[in-house]
Amino acid sequence: MKHSISISQLEPPRLARTLSAEPQPLQHATDPLRNDGDLFDEYSKTIAAVVRRVAPSVVNIRVVSGQRGQGGGSGFILARDGFILTNDHVVHGAREIEVTLHDTRIYPAQLIGTDPETDLAVIRIDAPDIQHARLADSSRISVGQIAVAVGSPYGFHQTVTAGIVSALGRSMRSASGRLMDEIIQTDAALNPGNSGGPLLDSAGEVIGVNTAVILPAQGICFAIASNTAQFVAGWLIKEGRIRRSSIGLAGQNVPLHPRVVRFHKLTANRGVLVMEVEPRGPAAIAGLKEGDTIVGFKGQPVAMVDDLHKQLVASEIGKPSPLMFLRGTEKVFCMITPGELPPMKSQRQTR
Repeated sequence: MKHSISISQLEPPRLARTLSAEPQPLQHATDPLRNDGDLFDEYSKTIAAVVRRVAPSVVNIRVVSGQRGQGGGSGFILARDGFILTNDHVVHGAREIEVTLHDTRIYPAQLIGTDPETDLAVIRIDAPDIQHARLADSSRISVGQIAVAVGSPYGFHQTVTAGIVSALGRSMRSASGRLMDEIIQTDAALNPGNSGGPLLDSAGEVIGVNTAVILPAQGICFAIASNTAQFVAGWLIKEGRIRRSSIGLAGQNVPLHPRVVRFHKLTANRGVLVMEVEPRGPAAIAGLKEGDTIVGFKGQPVAMVDDLHKQLVASEIGKPSPLMFLRGTEKVFCMITPGELPPMKSQRQTR
């Protein structure tokens, strides 16, 4: 929207009459209405540019399942060879999956793989001339930056909403009951049917996969971080599922005291605080306790839960590995042997 403001709206009548005889340029720096209008116009241009860039890669998904009948959601194209990322809960139990592209072409889709732990799934269509979205580095996003959601709420294709990133590092439970970490909170409006669609930054790159809202609250919506999505999608495309190892604990990201970082010459100023230790699990056997802070695994720094997620893959199952943690201000080393994370365990998620 552009503001059309006549000079008589900004100047007293006497001054306006004087200027009308010999027009002078307006001083934008002292014109708050004009400045606000310019900012609003730039914001509009940014949102429009984001939509133009990403809309061709956003799809509507229709699902037919035995238990739920018909349902659906959103998704976005990951690659030109037809791989599409969406939520696990959108395609869970599907007997038939149908994808509608931006240009209204409709294709049947094949389920490639699902990961209930992160509520992500990959499907595939055989379609020519499709445009894919780009994934951003979600570790670089900031609270307060623009967030744009595109999807099909209630079946209304290509619906766009915009807001900001409200918070980072949230945790929530997936439909399987497991705890998901590194969740992005946004106030960009989401509704049923937005699930699986992209949350975008001002460059039109995907920073998250829209997954949930809190009802009846308004403006509290959540997306799975793009770094998590990229990791999960890669394994689903390769193997159809993710086998994970587990060290038998639940944790959360915390900052480290600068003195502790300097004293122990740590390369990161954050770690993973142990909130819960699974009885007789690998962490308990290795001697970890609630209140310890993990700062390293296999010689690599651990600054956040995501760092552990990336390393606790199938190859680590049964393999003793060095782990470094802080107990109070003391730095402690131990050997830990990850086990396999059960595929559908319904308790609090362990790592």
